[in-house]
Amino acid sequence: MFVTVSCAEGDVGRVYEGEMDFSVKEHKLDKIPETKTKIMANIGSPDEAFGYHNLPVSGVGLGRLEFIIASHIKIHPNALIKYKELKHGAAHLKDKREKNRILKIIGAIDAETRGYEDKKKFYSDKLAEGIAKIAAAFSPNDAIIRLSDFKTNEYRQLIGGELYEPEEENPMLGWRGASRYYDPKFKEAFSLECEAFRKVRSEIGMKNVIPMVPFCRTPEEGRKVLEVMEEYGLSRKSDKTLKVYVMCEIPSNVLLADEFLKIFDGMSIGSNDLAQLTLGIDRDSALVAGIADERNDAVKKLIAEAVKKCKRKKKYIGICGQAPSDYFEFAEFLVQEGIMSISLSPDSVIKTILRLAGKENG
Repeated sequence: MFVTVSCAEGDVGRVYEGEMDFSVKEHKLDKIPETKTKIMANIGSPDEAFGYHNLPVSGVGLGRLEFIIASHIKIHPNALIKYKELKHGAAHLKDKREKNRILKIIGAIDAETRGYEDKKKFYSDKLAEGIAKIAAAFSPNDAIIRLSDFKTNEYRQLIGGELYEPEEENPMLGWRGASRYYDPKFKEAFSLECEAFRKVRSEIGMKNVIPMVPFCRTPEEGRKVLEVMEEYGLSRKSDKTLKVYVMCEIPSNVLLADEFLKIFDGMSIGSNDLAQLTLGIDRDSALVAGIADERNDAVKKLIAEAVKKCKRKKKYIGICGQAPSDYFEFAEFLVQEGIMSISLSPDSVIKTILRLAGKENG
């Protein structure tokens, strides 16, 4: 039996019955035209960074810590921070079932952290390795790396996660992003992220790394996050070249952009969350997810306003959401509005550059 296996869609593989017709397009990278708008790449796992480093892009517009945590660490940070307490507590548990549950978590932690007596160092080291891989692959261009944005249901999937994460009715709108970083229940865990960024910039020397704060609801929250970052050694006062960006993915980020831009060095639009929060839709719900379209006029008006406000303040404004990768007309709209950079999924980079260059040149 003949089948055709295709990996052309990136993370999704497809198997077709029979021998399918296909064509191969080759692009000479030295012949790819330049565009007036900076084109960057969204990079997931650090393992794929060197596979894409030859793409004709101006750096990384979005690197996600979640991929590093889920693939290379696999353990909830608080389970590593509280490791000794867990071992001590397990030894004194009377309930056999609960004792076995905790011992199973401890065993899984031991298996993943072989060679690390300091379990916290395992977390910050693995984060730093992943961040540095992405930054090195695209050096000297900027590598914008978003701080952790797992939701509570996602953190619960990590080893030991159920011990430290509440169950929320709607995690999408709950304890995520910036709200975690200064919370006493997560602040020490966030310190390990700060340590990883500090190590990458100061010890490894990848000064092209720019941390980005996700899901920051208010300017006051932004100030709290920056204070915590400074407390843990990631400070613009001591590191004069350090920039910190904020995701623009909540209507408040646009409406109060001038206030956010007093605190942060720039914004990157997250069109997925911006669409769901503008249209009042939980994109985790299949019942209404089809209505969440970034091309909606209300969403586009907010994006246009964000671009205008950032340019007026002479601050960075880019986009790292999925929309310009999926819809060329959306990329055109962004260019017309004067956005500084568009970050695309790697498989969309060349075709979008060619089409944008064609439009720019008439």
